[in-house]
Amino acid sequence: MTIETVESTEAAIGHKRKPVRLAYLVSHPIQYQAPLLRRIAAEPDIDLTVFFGSDFSIRNYKDEGFGVHIAWDTPLTEGYKHRFLKPLRDTGTVSPTSPVSLGIYRNLRGPDGLPAFDALWVHGYASINAWLGIVAANALGIPVLMRAESWLRDRERSRFTLTLKRCFFNVLAPMIAATLPIGTKNAEYWDFYLGSRVPRFLMPYAIDNDHFARNSDSNSASNSVIVTAGQNELRVSLALEPGRPVILFAAKLQERKHCIHLVQAYAQLLETQPQNPPYLVIVGDGEERARLEAFCLEAGLKDVRFPGFQNQSILPRYFRLADIFVLPSRHEPWGLIVNEAMAAGCACIVSDDVGSHTDLITDGFNGFVFPTGDISALTAALQRAFATPETSAAMGERAAERMRSWTFEQDIAGLRAALAHTTRRLRA
Repeated sequence: MTIETVESTEAAIGHKRKPVRLAYLVSHPIQYQAPLLRRIAAEPDIDLTVFFGSDFSIRNYKDEGFGVHIAWDTPLTEGYKHRFLKPLRDTGTVSPTSPVSLGIYRNLRGPDGLPAFDALWVHGYASINAWLGIVAANALGIPVLMRAESWLRDRERSRFTLTLKRCFFNVLAPMIAATLPIGTKNAEYWDFYLGSRVPRFLMPYAIDNDHFARNSDSNSASNSVIVTAGQNELRVSLALEPGRPVILFAAKLQERKHCIHLVQAYAQLLETQPQNPPYLVIVGDGEERARLEAFCLEAGLKDVRFPGFQNQSILPRYFRLADIFVLPSRHEPWGLIVNEAMAAGCACIVSDDVGSHTDLITDGFNGFVFPTGDISALTAALQRAFATPETSAAMGERAAERMRSWTFEQDIAGLRAALAHTTRRLRA
């Protein structure tokens, strides 16, 4: 039999195989994940069903971080099969004890008593719902794929706490068929706690790059005119003079995001850059907003703007407006807002507590990384970014280029490799 015949026979057999039945258990519909779930559902040999523990994010709800009521303006549950589990406890937030739902075992088990799915993908492990899913899947003989944001650079813990955590993972490890690291820091975490006991398949923390790409909606002359008009309109609404650069912050205004450090660094930057000084636009809302506004007023910072919370459909306009995006957070395991800014063509300045910097940012090339809490270092990074009018633009182009290889397609490849390994029914 020739190689061509073998390959065509394998292809025919593969075509006749039923799709791999994949269940996904997650706390609630998440705006970042919806486009990825639609992309996975489009795979002809993966039959995806998503199980949500709560529906609070598709209702008008108060986000504790933003401090305002939110109704996402992008479809969160369209384009893929999903079910909402019966709520037992639902506080409208995500914590180890909320939401708690009933019915995951019944949903994973078919009417004939056999497993209804070939694999269960679980997002996170530190919740009652996650454990209910993991235990149910193991009871039915369904392999579990684990994806989480955890990393080793986290809050300090006592030796006793770390010992307990190791014991926890010794219990968890036999129940997990594979992990799906979101990046380098997360892979290091799994390696530290699970070692070689559990195989890993990289499933990068990616976003819908096209939605945020600077030129994604300007492929024609007419669209370019519309985009330019929209940007001019946004500048006017924010009272920004034409030609002056813009520094952007966009996140929840919580203490750990350290936006106050950016404002302090911005004040220092203005002392050294009197000619054509940049604006600072702070998008978001939360507990720190009043403090930030008071600081700006007291310091005489008249070129700081606070447009408040902006929804997913509006954010790309702010990224296109900006020359530099800054995220000075601490305890930020990843920071998907960095993906969004880079996809839109923004050079990014982030603290070394933002986990995505290891995979996405090359210091001095497409952005800068500074030590968390070091305001002088942040000021120096801003000065380097505005060294010449061309500096930030060139770095932004390289940022967008980096995101072209950190996409949903890499997610699909990693997921398929994990399913091929655990189910033996799917080609990687």
